[in-house]
Amino acid sequence: MARGWESKAVESQVQEFESKENRAHKRELTQAQVEIRRQKEILLLSRARVEKQLQSIQDARYREQLSRALADLDAQLSKLNGTE
Repeated sequence: MARGWESKAVESQVQEFESKENRAHKRELTQAQVEIRRQKEILLLSRARVEKQLQSIQDARYREQLSRALADLDAQLSKLNGTE
């Protein structure tokens, strides 16, 4: 029984060490990388909103406007993907 407890303690220590490594790696992101991620998240949220509106719009002119907005958001996202 003591051996089981010991192996569990070692396992928890290994997991703790790995989680510390992951946190340290996340801190290594530069300010520019953080800003790019933030901009991507904003663009993805905007894109989702526009797509949802497109599904329910009947007016052809407004639909075309939303389609252009969607294309613009896609272009911005592809630019950000190229800067990574």
